[in-house]
Amino acid sequence: MGCFSCCMSEEALTRRALQKGIMEHHDTSLGFICQYFLYPRPHNSRKRCTSREIEKDCKHNVGAKVFKYCKMCAATNNFDPHNQIGEGGFGRVYKGLIENSNRVVAVKQLDRNGYQGNKEFLVEVLILILLKHPNLVEVVGYCIDEDQRVLVYEYMANGCLEDHLIGLPPDKTPLDWKTMMRIAVGAAKGLEYLHEVANPQVIYRDFKTSNILLDEDFNPKLSDFGLVKVGPTGEDPHVFSRVIGTHGYCAPEYIQTGQLSTKSDVYSFGVVLLEVITGRRAVDNSRPSHERNLVTWAKPLLDHRRKFVLLADPLLDGDFPIKSLHQALTVAAMCLQEDPSLRPLMSYAVCLECLIMSDGPEEGKNSEHSHHEDDTLSYGGRLSI
Repeated sequence: MGCFSCCMSEEALTRRALQKGIMEHHDTSLGFICQYFLYPRPHNSRKRCTSREIEKDCKHNVGAKVFKYCKMCAATNNFDPHNQIGEGGFGRVYKGLIENSNRVVAVKQLDRNGYQGNKEFLVEVLILILLKHPNLVEVVGYCIDEDQRVLVYEYMANGCLEDHLIGLPPDKTPLDWKTMMRIAVGAAKGLEYLHEVANPQVIYRDFKTSNILLDEDFNPKLSDFGLVKVGPTGEDPHVFSRVIGTHGYCAPEYIQTGQLSTKSDVYSFGVVLLEVITGRRAVDNSRPSHERNLVTWAKPLLDHRRKFVLLADPLLDGDFPIKSLHQALTVAAMCLQEDPSLRPLMSYAVCLECLIMSDGPEEGKNSEHSHHEDDTLSYGGRLSI
């Protein structure tokens, strides 16, 4: 996608007036993004966006530094492959060093042949500038130089959550239960902020383990905001959008009808929480056919009070509080309800924090508890979804 909607003549006047107001008040709002970049435009109002137009839309937004492309080359040693730390739909991500500040950063370079383009780049820059939360990655700056698009954000020393769940090498210690629950809570808080604090609300639309980054203390931060969508306004419970996301994480109603809401993100959170608990991928084609889709495989176990303990990641070796496993699976099951109206708000999922704070007598090895008669759920009965 190399183009995005620009305003028609009458809209352009309004746009310039808004920009003037922004300059005068040294402020902007999420509504600015909503009106010009995230809501769909009539096809005949679209034209190719030049680097000058993108820069004009970005330059009035305080809080991020504008870098020259030569500085980005110097920071990454000319985007040396040895400095590459990640890759996604946007492009490759490199570890870099800003010389004058001696700050280590992550440098994300737009792939000009990728499926995300100028619109997604601009949205991500503006979202990261305007929305501030401890569980959202911090933007340092950006670069718009000819046809180059580069985003610079804080470096996250422990990579993404996916790296710590799937395919661990033998010499790498898996994360303990408490750390995993703390990561899940932090990610939930990031979504809670987007859904319930940002005005208007923001639908993340691509919540998955590879988009949850971890700092040196394993604090999680959401990244990759190019696909976000502003939530419904007025009485509409959802917005319509062509289906964009990652297979295995998308809510069923979004796949079937294109209806998108914050409850779509809640479903994705449920999938991620299952991944954290089980140590399995959302979709894993290397497994037997009945185990390839994580949610489909987990349903019978969630529904059986004697078997749901088998959902725990074998790498934990039973070292987790059994009550916490019950409660975490309960939250996951609620988030994965087929009917979006039955899924909880993300503020409810944040209640997982109580699992971190409790250090009751149930801590420690729990494999011997798996056959106890009283292994019923603290929320009553079963975990059916």
